[in-house]
Amino acid sequence: MHNKSVAELSRDLESGKVSSVELTREFLDRIKQEDGKYNSFITVTEEQALAEARAADEQRAAGNATIWTGVPFAHKDIFCTNGVRTTCGSKMLENFIPPYDATVTDNFRKAGAVSLGKTNMDEFAMGSSNESSHFGAVTNPWGLSKGEKRVPGGSSGGSAAAVAARLVPAATATDTGGSIRQPAALCGVTGLKPTYGRVSRYGMIAFASSLDQGGTMARTAEDNALMLNVMAGFDPKDSTSLDREVPDYTATLNEPLKGLRIGLPKEYFSDQLSPAMEEQIRSAVKEYEKLGATVKEVSLPNARLAIAAYYVIAPAEASANLSRFDGVRYGYRCEDPKDLMDLYTRTRAEGFGTEVKRRILVGTYALSAGYFDAYYLKAQKVRRLIQQDFINAFKDVDVLMSPTSPSPAFIQGEKTNDPVTMYLEDIFTIAVNLAGVPAMSVPAGFIDGLPVGLQIIGDYFSEARLLNAAHQFQQVTDWHQREPQ
Repeated sequence: MHNKSVAELSRDLESGKVSSVELTREFLDRIKQEDGKYNSFITVTEEQALAEARAADEQRAAGNATIWTGVPFAHKDIFCTNGVRTTCGSKMLENFIPPYDATVTDNFRKAGAVSLGKTNMDEFAMGSSNESSHFGAVTNPWGLSKGEKRVPGGSSGGSAAAVAARLVPAATATDTGGSIRQPAALCGVTGLKPTYGRVSRYGMIAFASSLDQGGTMARTAEDNALMLNVMAGFDPKDSTSLDREVPDYTATLNEPLKGLRIGLPKEYFSDQLSPAMEEQIRSAVKEYEKLGATVKEVSLPNARLAIAAYYVIAPAEASANLSRFDGVRYGYRCEDPKDLMDLYTRTRAEGFGTEVKRRILVGTYALSAGYFDAYYLKAQKVRRLIQQDFINAFKDVDVLMSPTSPSPAFIQGEKTNDPVTMYLEDIFTIAVNLAGVPAMSVPAGFIDGLPVGLQIIGDYFSEARLLNAAHQFQQVTDWHQREPQ
Protein backbone atom coordinates (compact mmCIF):
# COMPACT_ATOMS: atom_id res chain seq x y z
CA MET A 1 0.00 0.00 0.00
CA HIS A 2 2.83 2.42 0.75
CA ASN A 3 3.77 2.53 -2.94
CA LYS A 4 0.34 3.76 -4.00
CA SER A 5 -0.67 7.34 -4.76
CA VAL A 6 -3.35 9.30 -2.92
CA ALA A 7 -5.73 8.73 -5.85
CA GLU A 8 -5.12 4.97 -5.76
CA LEU A 9 -5.49 4.75 -1.97
CA SER A 10 -8.74 6.71 -2.15
CA ARG A 11 -10.12 4.22 -4.69
CA ASP A 12 -9.04 1.28 -2.50
CA LEU A 13 -10.83 2.82 0.49
CA GLU A 14 -13.93 3.47 -1.59
CA SER A 15 -14.06 -0.12 -2.86
CA GLY A 16 -13.54 -1.56 0.62
CA LYS A 17 -10.27 -3.22 -0.36
CA VAL A 18 -8.70 -1.73 2.76
CA SER A 19 -9.95 0.23 5.77
CA SER A 20 -8.50 3.54 6.90
CA VAL A 21 -7.42 1.95 10.19
CA GLU A 22 -5.48 -0.77 8.33
CA LEU A 23 -3.93 1.80 6.01
CA THR A 24 -3.00 4.12 8.85
CA ARG A 25 -1.40 1.31 10.83
CA GLU A 26 0.69 0.30 7.81
CA PHE A 27 2.09 3.81 7.38
CA LEU A 28 2.64 4.28 11.12
CA ASP A 29 4.54 0.98 11.27
CA ARG A 30 6.62 2.03 8.28
CA ILE A 31 7.50 5.35 9.98
CA LYS A 32 8.59 3.48 13.12
CA GLN A 33 10.76 1.08 11.13
CA GLU A 34 12.28 3.44 8.59
CA ASP A 35 12.38 7.04 9.81
CA GLY A 36 15.41 6.49 12.01
CA LYS A 37 17.42 6.68 8.79
CA TYR A 38 15.84 9.93 7.58
CA ASN A 39 14.68 11.92 10.63
CA SER A 40 11.84 13.28 8.48
CA PHE A 41 9.33 13.56 11.36
CA ILE A 42 9.48 15.74 14.46
CA THR A 43 6.22 14.47 15.94
CA VAL A 44 4.24 11.31 15.11
CA THR A 45 0.63 11.42 16.35
CA GLU A 46 -0.15 7.69 16.48
CA GLU A 47 -3.15 7.72 18.83
CA GLN A 48 -4.78 10.71 17.16
CA ALA A 49 -4.17 9.24 13.70
CA LEU A 50 -5.85 5.96 14.61
CA ALA A 51 -8.79 7.85 16.13
CA GLU A 52 -9.14 9.89 12.94
CA ALA A 53 -8.91 6.69 10.88
CA ARG A 54 -11.72 5.05 12.87
CA ALA A 55 -13.86 8.16 12.39
CA ALA A 56 -13.08 8.08 8.66
CA ASP A 57 -14.19 4.46 8.36
CA GLU A 58 -17.45 5.39 10.05
CA GLN A 59 -17.90 8.28 7.61
CA ARG A 60 -17.39 5.98 4.64
CA ALA A 61 -19.81 3.44 6.06
CA ALA A 62 -22.41 6.22 6.40
CA GLY A 63 -21.85 7.33 2.79
CA ASN A 64 -20.40 10.74 3.76
CA ALA A 65 -16.93 10.31 2.32
CA THR A 66 -14.80 12.70 0.27
CA ILE A 67 -11.83 11.66 -1.87
CA TRP A 68 -9.60 12.35 1.14
CA THR A 69 -11.64 10.52 3.79
CA GLY A 70 -9.34 8.07 5.54
CA VAL A 71 -6.22 8.85 3.43
CA PRO A 72 -3.05 9.30 5.54
CA PHE A 73 -0.75 12.29 5.02
CA ALA A 74 1.49 14.59 7.09
CA HIS A 75 1.82 18.30 7.85
CA LYS A 76 4.99 20.33 7.70
CA ASP A 77 5.64 21.43 11.28
CA ILE A 78 4.93 25.06 10.42
CA PHE A 79 1.14 24.66 10.33
CA CYS A 80 -0.56 25.07 13.70
CA THR A 81 -2.40 21.95 14.85
CA ASN A 82 -4.84 22.25 17.74
CA GLY A 83 -3.54 20.24 20.69
CA VAL A 84 -0.49 18.94 18.80
CA ARG A 85 3.02 20.32 19.29
CA THR A 86 4.05 22.76 16.54
CA THR A 87 7.76 23.60 16.68
CA CYS A 88 8.71 25.22 13.36
CA GLY A 89 11.95 23.28 13.75
CA SER A 90 13.10 25.59 16.56
CA LYS A 91 14.08 25.35 20.21
CA MET A 92 12.05 28.56 20.59
CA LEU A 93 8.81 26.59 20.01
CA GLU A 94 9.99 23.17 21.17
CA ASN A 95 7.06 22.77 23.56
CA PHE A 96 4.47 25.04 21.91
CA ILE A 97 1.01 23.46 21.64
CA PRO A 98 -1.35 25.68 19.63
CA PRO A 99 -4.92 26.19 20.87
CA TYR A 100 -6.23 26.40 17.28
CA ASP A 101 -5.82 24.93 13.80
CA ALA A 102 -4.30 26.66 10.80
CA THR A 103 -6.84 27.04 7.99
CA VAL A 104 -4.93 24.45 5.94
CA THR A 105 -5.03 22.03 8.87
CA ASP A 106 -8.74 22.64 9.38
CA ASN A 107 -9.46 22.09 5.68
CA PHE A 108 -7.85 18.66 5.73
CA ARG A 109 -9.68 17.74 8.95
CA LYS A 110 -12.99 18.65 7.32
CA ALA A 111 -12.05 16.58 4.27
CA GLY A 112 -11.57 13.55 6.53
CA ALA A 113 -7.83 13.07 5.91
CA VAL A 114 -5.75 11.31 8.57
CA SER A 115 -2.71 13.25 9.81
CA LEU A 116 0.18 10.99 10.84
CA GLY A 117 2.23 13.80 12.38
CA LYS A 118 4.47 16.80 11.73
CA THR A 119 7.48 16.73 9.40
CA ASN A 120 10.93 18.14 10.07
CA MET A 121 12.04 21.44 8.55
CA ASP A 122 14.73 24.10 8.60
CA GLU A 123 14.28 26.34 11.64
CA PHE A 124 11.53 28.89 10.93
CA ALA A 125 11.73 27.76 7.27
CA MET A 126 15.17 29.39 6.87
CA GLY A 127 17.43 27.12 4.87
CA SER A 128 18.03 25.19 1.67
CA SER A 129 19.28 21.90 3.12
CA ASN A 130 17.21 21.04 6.22
CA GLU A 131 20.36 21.16 8.32
CA SER A 132 19.26 24.07 10.54
CA SER A 133 16.50 22.20 12.40
CA HIS A 134 16.82 22.11 16.19
CA PHE A 135 15.68 18.48 15.92
CA GLY A 136 18.56 17.39 13.70
CA ALA A 137 19.26 17.29 9.99
CA VAL A 138 17.01 15.36 7.61
CA THR A 139 18.70 12.80 5.35
CA ASN A 140 17.70 12.41 1.72
CA PRO A 141 16.59 8.82 0.95
CA TRP A 142 18.55 9.03 -2.31
CA GLY A 143 22.24 8.28 -1.85
CA LEU A 144 21.94 6.10 1.24
CA SER A 145 22.54 2.97 -0.85
CA LYS A 146 26.05 4.31 -1.50
CA GLY A 147 26.58 5.09 2.18
CA GLU A 148 26.22 8.81 1.51
CA LYS A 149 24.21 11.18 3.69
CA ARG A 150 22.86 13.86 1.38
CA VAL A 151 20.60 16.81 2.08
CA PRO A 152 16.92 16.63 1.06
CA GLY A 153 16.76 20.36 0.32
CA GLY A 154 14.90 22.87 2.43
CA SER A 155 13.07 24.17 4.16
CA SER A 156 10.40 21.50 3.47
CA GLY A 157 12.99 18.72 3.49
CA GLY A 158 11.11 16.58 6.00
CA SER A 159 7.98 16.53 3.84
CA ALA A 160 10.00 15.75 0.69
CA ALA A 161 12.05 12.98 2.35
CA ALA A 162 8.94 11.40 3.91
CA VAL A 163 7.15 11.29 0.55
CA ALA A 164 10.25 10.01 -1.29
CA ALA A 165 10.81 7.26 1.31
CA ARG A 166 7.13 6.23 1.03
CA LEU A 167 6.49 7.03 4.71
CA VAL A 168 3.47 9.09 3.61
CA PRO A 169 1.75 9.44 0.23
CA ALA A 170 1.57 13.24 0.53
CA ALA A 171 2.53 16.12 2.83
CA THR A 172 1.86 19.82 3.15
CA ALA A 173 4.76 22.21 2.67
CA THR A 174 5.57 25.91 2.39
CA ASP A 175 7.63 27.92 -0.07
CA THR A 176 9.25 31.31 0.64
CA GLY A 177 12.13 31.19 -1.85
CA GLY A 178 11.96 27.66 -3.24
CA SER A 179 11.27 25.61 -0.12
CA ILE A 180 8.79 23.29 -1.87
CA ARG A 181 10.32 23.05 -5.32
CA GLN A 182 13.99 22.62 -4.36
CA PRO A 183 13.45 19.72 -1.89
CA ALA A 184 10.96 18.15 -4.33
CA ALA A 185 13.68 18.20 -7.00
CA LEU A 186 16.39 16.83 -4.71
CA CYS A 187 14.15 14.02 -3.43
CA GLY A 188 12.57 13.06 -6.75
CA VAL A 189 8.97 14.00 -5.91
CA THR A 190 6.44 16.50 -7.27
CA GLY A 191 5.85 19.80 -5.45
CA LEU A 192 3.70 22.84 -6.18
CA LYS A 193 3.94 26.44 -4.93
CA PRO A 194 0.62 28.16 -5.75
CA THR A 195 0.05 31.81 -6.63
CA TYR A 196 0.67 34.06 -3.61
CA GLY A 197 -2.65 34.41 -1.74
CA ARG A 198 -4.20 31.26 -3.23
CA VAL A 199 -3.72 29.27 0.01
CA SER A 200 -4.47 30.80 3.41
CA ARG A 201 -1.51 31.68 5.63
CA TYR A 202 -3.66 31.81 8.79
CA GLY A 203 -1.99 29.58 11.37
CA MET A 204 1.11 29.14 9.21
CA ILE A 205 4.02 30.44 11.30
CA ALA A 206 5.46 33.45 9.48
CA PHE A 207 8.94 33.83 8.05
CA ALA A 208 8.55 36.52 5.35
CA SER A 209 4.91 37.46 5.05
CA SER A 210 4.96 38.81 1.49
CA LEU A 211 6.72 35.68 0.20
CA ASP A 212 5.43 32.72 2.27
CA GLN A 213 2.94 30.44 0.57
CA GLY A 214 1.55 27.06 1.58
CA GLY A 215 1.66 24.30 -1.02
CA THR A 216 1.73 20.61 -1.80
CA MET A 217 4.16 17.70 -1.93
CA ALA A 218 3.36 14.25 -3.36
CA ARG A 219 4.69 11.76 -5.88
CA THR A 220 2.34 12.63 -8.74
CA ALA A 221 0.85 15.77 -10.26
CA GLU A 222 -2.61 14.26 -9.80
CA ASP A 223 -2.07 13.97 -6.05
CA ASN A 224 -0.86 17.58 -5.93
CA ALA A 225 -4.11 18.58 -7.65
CA LEU A 226 -6.14 16.63 -5.08
CA MET A 227 -4.26 18.40 -2.28
CA LEU A 228 -4.72 21.84 -3.80
CA ASN A 229 -8.46 21.19 -4.12
CA VAL A 230 -8.53 21.01 -0.31
CA MET A 231 -6.06 23.79 0.46
CA ALA A 232 -6.99 26.58 -1.97
CA GLY A 233 -9.68 29.19 -1.30
CA PHE A 234 -10.47 32.53 0.23
CA ASP A 235 -10.03 32.91 3.98
CA PRO A 236 -11.33 36.03 5.77
CA LYS A 237 -8.83 35.34 8.58
CA ASP A 238 -5.91 36.02 6.22
CA SER A 239 -5.69 39.57 4.88
CA THR A 240 -3.48 38.39 1.99
CA SER A 241 -5.93 35.67 0.90
CA LEU A 242 -7.44 36.29 -2.54
CA ASP A 243 -11.20 36.11 -3.04
CA ARG A 244 -11.25 34.29 -6.35
CA GLU A 245 -13.13 31.23 -7.54
CA VAL A 246 -11.23 27.95 -7.08
CA PRO A 247 -11.52 25.46 -9.95
CA ASP A 248 -11.40 21.68 -9.66
CA TYR A 249 -7.70 21.19 -10.33
CA THR A 250 -8.22 17.58 -11.42
CA ALA A 251 -10.74 18.50 -14.15
CA THR A 252 -8.16 19.50 -16.78
CA LEU A 253 -5.35 17.06 -15.99
CA ASN A 254 -6.00 14.96 -19.08
CA GLU A 255 -6.30 17.78 -21.61
CA PRO A 256 -3.81 17.44 -24.50
CA LEU A 257 -0.79 19.75 -24.62
CA LYS A 258 -0.93 20.44 -28.34
CA GLY A 259 -0.28 24.15 -28.84
CA LEU A 260 1.22 24.72 -25.37
CA ARG A 261 3.78 27.52 -25.69
CA ILE A 262 6.90 26.90 -23.59
CA GLY A 263 9.49 29.58 -22.86
CA LEU A 264 13.05 28.80 -21.83
CA PRO A 265 14.58 31.78 -19.96
CA LYS A 266 18.04 32.27 -21.43
CA GLU A 267 19.29 33.55 -18.06
CA TYR A 268 18.60 30.08 -16.58
CA PHE A 269 20.55 28.26 -19.31
CA SER A 270 23.82 30.18 -19.10
CA ASP A 271 27.38 28.85 -19.12
CA GLN A 272 27.15 28.53 -15.32
CA LEU A 273 24.64 25.67 -15.64
CA SER A 274 26.40 22.30 -15.66
CA PRO A 275 26.23 20.42 -18.98
CA ALA A 276 24.76 17.36 -17.24
CA MET A 277 21.91 19.38 -15.72
CA GLU A 278 21.20 21.19 -18.97
CA GLU A 279 21.09 17.88 -20.84
CA GLN A 280 18.48 16.47 -18.46
CA ILE A 281 16.28 19.56 -18.63
CA ARG A 282 16.46 19.89 -22.42
CA SER A 283 15.64 16.19 -22.72
CA ALA A 284 12.51 16.77 -20.62
CA VAL A 285 11.54 19.73 -22.81
CA LYS A 286 11.86 17.49 -25.89
CA GLU A 287 9.21 15.21 -24.37
CA TYR A 288 6.89 18.20 -24.30
CA GLU A 289 7.63 18.87 -27.97
CA LYS A 290 6.62 15.28 -28.73
CA LEU A 291 3.33 16.01 -26.94
CA GLY A 292 2.65 18.94 -29.27
CA ALA A 293 4.15 21.88 -27.39
CA THR A 294 6.22 24.60 -29.05
CA VAL A 295 9.41 26.01 -27.51
CA LYS A 296 11.06 29.41 -27.75
CA GLU A 297 13.75 31.32 -25.89
CA VAL A 298 12.58 34.17 -23.64
CA SER A 299 14.34 36.63 -21.36
CA LEU A 300 13.97 37.52 -17.68
CA PRO A 301 16.55 40.33 -17.71
CA ASN A 302 16.35 41.10 -14.00
CA ALA A 303 16.53 37.48 -12.82
CA ARG A 304 20.21 37.96 -11.92
CA LEU A 305 19.12 40.44 -9.21
CA ALA A 306 16.65 38.06 -7.55
CA ILE A 307 18.94 36.59 -4.89
CA ALA A 308 20.27 40.00 -3.85
CA ALA A 309 16.75 41.46 -3.58
CA TYR A 310 15.40 38.38 -1.78
CA TYR A 311 18.15 38.39 0.85
CA VAL A 312 17.23 41.94 1.78
CA ILE A 313 13.42 41.60 1.71
CA ALA A 314 13.08 38.18 3.35
CA PRO A 315 15.42 38.85 6.32
CA ALA A 316 13.82 42.28 6.84
CA GLU A 317 10.37 40.71 7.12
CA ALA A 318 11.76 37.90 9.27
CA SER A 319 13.32 40.34 11.72
CA ALA A 320 9.90 41.93 12.20
CA ASN A 321 7.94 38.65 12.37
CA LEU A 322 10.32 36.98 14.81
CA SER A 323 10.33 39.91 17.22
CA ARG A 324 7.24 38.31 18.82
CA PHE A 325 9.40 35.53 20.26
CA ASP A 326 10.57 37.35 23.38
CA GLY A 327 9.98 34.85 26.20
CA VAL A 328 7.00 36.79 27.54
CA ARG A 329 3.87 35.37 25.92
CA TYR A 330 4.71 31.88 24.65
CA GLY A 331 7.60 29.72 23.54
CA TYR A 332 11.01 29.27 25.12
CA ARG A 333 12.04 31.43 28.09
CA CYS A 334 15.52 31.59 29.62
CA GLU A 335 15.98 30.56 33.23
CA ASP A 336 16.22 33.11 36.05
CA PRO A 337 16.36 36.38 34.07
CA LYS A 338 17.82 39.28 36.04
CA ASP A 339 15.56 41.88 34.43
CA LEU A 340 13.43 42.45 31.34
CA MET A 341 16.37 43.14 29.04
CA ASP A 342 18.14 40.00 30.25
CA LEU A 343 14.92 38.04 29.58
CA TYR A 344 14.75 39.32 26.02
CA THR A 345 18.42 38.91 25.12
CA ARG A 346 19.06 35.50 26.66
CA THR A 347 15.75 34.02 25.51
CA ARG A 348 16.46 34.95 21.91
CA ALA A 349 20.16 34.06 22.08
CA GLU A 350 19.37 30.61 23.50
CA GLY A 351 16.14 29.96 21.56
CA PHE A 352 17.22 30.79 18.00
CA GLY A 353 19.76 28.89 15.90
CA THR A 354 22.67 30.32 13.90
CA GLU A 355 20.88 30.76 10.54
CA VAL A 356 17.86 32.46 12.13
CA LYS A 357 20.12 34.86 14.05
CA ARG A 358 22.04 35.63 10.86
CA ARG A 359 18.86 36.58 9.01
CA ILE A 360 17.46 38.62 11.90
CA LEU A 361 20.72 40.62 12.02
CA VAL A 362 20.74 41.20 8.24
CA GLY A 363 17.08 42.19 8.26
CA THR A 364 17.37 44.54 11.21
CA TYR A 365 20.37 46.23 9.59
CA ALA A 366 18.48 46.66 6.29
CA LEU A 367 15.56 48.30 8.10
CA SER A 368 17.64 50.54 10.33
CA ALA A 369 17.69 54.33 10.04
CA GLY A 370 19.95 55.47 7.24
CA TYR A 371 19.87 52.11 5.43
CA PHE A 372 16.14 51.58 4.74
CA ASP A 373 16.18 53.52 1.45
CA ALA A 374 19.53 52.14 0.34
CA TYR A 375 18.64 48.48 0.88
CA TYR A 376 14.99 47.63 1.60
CA LEU A 377 13.39 50.25 -0.65
CA LYS A 378 15.85 49.50 -3.46
CA ALA A 379 15.15 45.78 -3.14
CA GLN A 380 11.40 46.38 -3.41
CA LYS A 381 11.95 48.40 -6.61
CA VAL A 382 13.99 45.54 -8.04
CA ARG A 383 11.21 43.16 -7.03
CA ARG A 384 8.77 45.15 -9.15
CA LEU A 385 11.11 44.88 -12.14
CA ILE A 386 11.32 41.11 -11.66
CA GLN A 387 7.54 40.88 -11.51
CA GLN A 388 7.27 42.86 -14.75
CA ASP A 389 9.71 40.47 -16.44
CA PHE A 390 7.31 37.59 -15.77
CA ILE A 391 4.29 39.61 -16.91
CA ASN A 392 6.08 40.40 -20.17
CA ALA A 393 7.19 36.80 -20.69
CA PHE A 394 3.67 35.43 -20.30
CA LYS A 395 2.44 37.66 -23.11
CA ASP A 396 4.30 35.34 -25.50
CA VAL A 397 4.27 31.94 -23.78
CA ASP A 398 1.99 29.86 -21.53
CA VAL A 399 4.63 28.41 -19.19
CA LEU A 400 8.33 28.80 -18.48
CA MET A 401 10.63 25.83 -17.89
CA SER A 402 14.04 25.66 -16.23
CA PRO A 403 16.07 23.54 -13.83
CA THR A 404 14.67 23.65 -10.30
CA SER A 405 18.08 23.45 -8.65
CA PRO A 406 21.57 24.06 -10.09
CA SER A 407 22.77 20.67 -8.86
CA PRO A 408 21.47 17.40 -7.39
CA ALA A 409 21.50 16.79 -3.64
CA PHE A 410 24.87 17.56 -2.01
CA ILE A 411 26.54 15.88 0.96
CA GLN A 412 25.44 16.99 4.44
CA GLY A 413 27.81 19.58 5.89
CA GLU A 414 29.31 20.45 2.51
CA LYS A 415 27.94 24.02 2.42
CA THR A 416 26.96 24.82 6.02
CA ASN A 417 30.01 27.02 6.59
CA ASP A 418 29.48 29.01 3.40
CA PRO A 419 26.04 30.69 3.59
CA VAL A 420 26.44 32.52 0.27
CA THR A 421 27.06 29.26 -1.60
CA MET A 422 24.07 27.76 0.21
CA TYR A 423 21.87 30.71 -0.80
CA LEU A 424 22.80 30.12 -4.47
CA GLU A 425 20.98 26.76 -4.31
CA ASP A 426 17.78 28.77 -4.79
CA ILE A 427 19.02 30.72 -7.81
CA PHE A 428 16.27 29.36 -10.11
CA THR A 429 13.40 29.51 -7.62
CA ILE A 430 13.60 32.82 -5.77
CA ALA A 431 12.37 35.10 -8.58
CA VAL A 432 9.07 33.19 -8.61
CA ASN A 433 8.38 34.13 -4.98
CA LEU A 434 9.32 37.76 -5.53
CA ALA A 435 6.82 37.90 -8.42
CA GLY A 436 4.15 35.83 -6.61
CA VAL A 437 3.50 33.53 -9.59
CA PRO A 438 2.85 29.77 -9.25
CA ALA A 439 5.50 27.15 -10.04
CA MET A 440 6.15 23.47 -9.51
CA SER A 441 8.94 20.95 -9.70
CA VAL A 442 8.55 17.63 -11.52
CA PRO A 443 11.02 14.70 -11.49
CA ALA A 444 12.85 14.79 -14.82
CA GLY A 445 15.81 12.41 -14.67
CA PHE A 446 18.96 11.57 -12.75
CA ILE A 447 22.58 12.69 -12.54
CA ASP A 448 24.93 10.11 -10.97
CA GLY A 449 21.91 8.31 -9.50
CA LEU A 450 20.45 11.44 -7.90
CA PRO A 451 17.11 13.02 -8.91
CA VAL A 452 16.80 16.13 -11.06
CA GLY A 453 13.77 18.44 -11.08
CA LEU A 454 12.18 20.33 -13.98
CA GLN A 455 10.69 23.64 -12.83
CA ILE A 456 7.46 24.70 -14.57
CA ILE A 457 6.44 28.33 -13.95
CA GLY A 458 3.02 29.76 -14.81
CA ASP A 459 1.17 33.04 -14.93
CA TYR A 460 -0.95 34.13 -11.96
CA PHE A 461 -3.68 31.60 -11.05
CA SER A 462 -2.54 29.12 -13.72
CA GLU A 463 -2.08 26.21 -11.29
CA ALA A 464 -4.47 24.05 -13.35
CA ARG A 465 -2.32 24.56 -16.46
CA LEU A 466 0.87 23.68 -14.55
CA LEU A 467 -0.71 20.54 -13.13
CA ASN A 468 -2.00 19.56 -16.59
CA ALA A 469 1.50 20.00 -18.07
CA ALA A 470 3.09 18.01 -15.24
CA HIS A 471 0.47 15.24 -15.39
CA GLN A 472 0.85 14.77 -19.15
CA PHE A 473 4.63 14.60 -18.74
CA GLN A 474 4.19 11.92 -16.09
CA GLN A 475 2.04 9.86 -18.46
CA VAL A 476 5.00 9.44 -20.84
CA THR A 477 7.85 9.26 -18.29
CA ASP A 478 8.39 7.24 -15.12
CA TRP A 479 10.86 9.44 -13.22
CA HIS A 480 8.21 10.17 -10.54
CA GLN A 481 7.74 6.42 -9.93
CA ARG A 482 11.40 5.70 -9.19
CA GLU A 483 12.01 4.64 -5.60
CA PRO A 484 15.24 5.17 -3.63
CA GLN A 485 16.99 1.93 -2.73
